[in-house]
Amino acid sequence: MTEQFDFTTTEHVVTPTSQEQAFSEATRAEAHAIVARYPESRSALLPMLHLVQSVEGYVSKVGIEFCAEQLALSVAEVSAVATFYTMYKRSPCGQHLVSVCTNTLCAALGGDEIYKKLGEHLGVGHDETAGEPGAEGSITFEHAECLAACDFGPVLQVNYEYYDNQTTESATELVKSLQRGEKPAPTRGAPLTDLRTVERQLAGFFDGDEPAANDGPSSATETLRGARLAQDEGWTAPAMPESAEFPPVPERK
Repeated sequence: MTEQFDFTTTEHVVTPTSQEQAFSEATRAEAHAIVARYPESRSALLPMLHLVQSVEGYVSKVGIEFCAEQLALSVAEVSAVATFYTMYKRSPCGQHLVSVCTNTLCAALGGDEIYKKLGEHLGVGHDETAGEPGAEGSITFEHAECLAACDFGPVLQVNYEYYDNQTTESATELVKSLQRGEKPAPTRGAPLTDLRTVERQLAGFFDGDEPAANDGPSSATETLRGARLAQDEGWTAPAMPESAEFPPVPERK
C-alpha cells in the first residue's frame, strides 16, 4: 500500500499499489505456498512465474516485480529468467496457445505449410494473438522448436497438449473449432482446458475440477514400436560392469 495526502480533505489516503491491484491476497498466499516447497526461495521462481501468468495471462512488468518481491530477488534477476524461457509470454495471450513444430522433421513433413496456412487463417504471425486476449476463442500463435514428437510429425500443440499427424486441413479445422469455443480432444494426454488453467497447473495447483492427465491416452503404437520389437526379438542392452576404468585425462598444456 502507498500513503498519499488528500489536500481536499486534509486526510491521509491509503491506496493500493499496482501489485496489490493485480494480485489478490489469495494469490499472495499461493505464492507463499510455492516458496515453502523449496529449501532456497529463489528456486521457486519458475513456478512463481507460471502462477503470475495464470493470473495475468502473461508476465507483465508488475508480475516481474511481484516475483522479485516474493523471492527477495532483483527485478533484473527475474527479468533475465522471464525473457529466457519461451513459455513465459511478455504480452497478453489468448484463451489458447497454438504451437506449430517447424523443426527439421516436422517441417519436411509439412509443418512449414501448416504454420503458413494457420497464420493466413488467423491473420497473425509468430507470438501474436488473434482475437481479444483472454476472450473465448482467442488464439496466440507461435512456431516452436522440436516438440519431441518426431514419431507423429507433423505435430502441433494447443496449451501444450499434443495433436499428432496433422495436415493443413486438419490443423485449420482444429483452429476453427477452438475459435468456435470448442475443445477437441488431444491425440494424447489430458483433455483440453485453457491456457490459464494449464499455467496454474504448472505452478503446482490443481483445483479438483480439472481433468486428470491420465484421462487420455499417453502413448501410441509408434512410440512403443522399438521397445516391443526388442522384446519380441529378445534384444537387451549389455549389462553394466561392476567397475570400469576411466581413460586418462590429457595433461593440460
